[in-house]
Amino acid sequence: MGIEQLSMYGYASKAEVLADARRYWNPDKTSFWQDEGVPLVIGERSGYRLTDVDGHEVIDVHLNGGTYNLGHRNPELVDTLTRAAQYLDIGNHHFPTPGRAALARRLVEATPGADKAVFGSSGAEAVDVALKSARYATGRRKVVSVMKAYHGHTGLAVATGDSRFSQLFRSDNPAEFVQVPFNDLDAMASALAGEDIAAVIMETVPATYGFPLPEPGYLAGVKQVCQTTGTLYIADEVQTGLGRTGELWGVYAEGVTPDILVTGKGLSGGLYPISAALLGTAAGGWLEQDGFAHMATFGGAELGCAVAVKVLEITQRSDTRENVRRRIGQFAAGLADLRAELPHALTGIRQKGLVIGLEFGATGAKPVMAELYRQGVWAIFSTLDPAVLQFKPGLLLTERETDKILARLRDAVRKVAAAHV
Repeated sequence: MGIEQLSMYGYASKAEVLADARRYWNPDKTSFWQDEGVPLVIGERSGYRLTDVDGHEVIDVHLNGGTYNLGHRNPELVDTLTRAAQYLDIGNHHFPTPGRAALARRLVEATPGADKAVFGSSGAEAVDVALKSARYATGRRKVVSVMKAYHGHTGLAVATGDSRFSQLFRSDNPAEFVQVPFNDLDAMASALAGEDIAAVIMETVPATYGFPLPEPGYLAGVKQVCQTTGTLYIADEVQTGLGRTGELWGVYAEGVTPDILVTGKGLSGGLYPISAALLGTAAGGWLEQDGFAHMATFGGAELGCAVAVKVLEITQRSDTRENVRRRIGQFAAGLADLRAELPHALTGIRQKGLVIGLEFGATGAKPVMAELYRQGVWAIFSTLDPAVLQFKPGLLLTERETDKILARLRDAVRKVAAAHV
């Protein structure tokens, strides 16, 4: 497929693609990956395997943040999209449709505390909807997030994130967007004490920050402070939801029923963009008052709804849940063995289900990422903590595939560690 994909767009070589990408698309990002030893231009993809247009094959445990939880081009999802495309298209966002109604119902019924679903085409767009809805419900403007947060790059979402992303576009506004350290309940309580905060927004496990795990009782403590101060709790489950922690939504296992929950990425099946903000009764009140207050031409596209309904079905199957349980245990055991063998290289393991961050001490994660790519596994370093390698195994991985991933990881860590003695 590499040659066919190149010729489809009129290219004769990978070098020509890279030249145009530098010139017309994103020069910094294109050069960055070449410099880091990950010269990937994705060609054929299937299941959890990616093949570069030059033929190099890797097992994907990056999954584009969980977009490919169920694999690349999952056959059931491809079939669903293909059948839907025989009589559907994006649709018209003003009108009810069977797909939107069905998906909204299934999401609300699967999410305790939710009452309405508002659809977008990206997680960041759904975060913007969540923040606007919290402001509506509370009559307040301020928002609290955690330091080194990441909730996307749209107008309100980017203001909640790390300054690396907000300052470049003059979107940082400390008067309205306040940040506190993660796992510091006292700092959170202090920020909310003035009872002028519309919402607290947090990922259940902050992904771009390197998957630091919430301390026992922390998220439940934040929810309690929110209730006391009239602040809404927004759970960003764009990367941690849809079964990745072993539960459909990870936040409930932390003893929290959020006022708003945001989902995206994997909801699309990697085939058609769709996201959702799942609003509690108060946050969704504007839908009764003025249903035209938020509009998105591609939000809840009918083709995306068809795929997302099937994604939920597959994710909630008993055999899928059992497979996730088995893979969680397999990775936990394999990583513990590797940590015992190379404790000075692999200095820590952050695991919540199939949400995994691997800490590397003196070398950081980047050389491990590059060597792992050469060994045939693609995982990405954490943007805001480059000591941590993000590991996001798929929900449908087999035991054999998992053994291969662990074996290649062991070889990569051994090689990097030996080169840095």
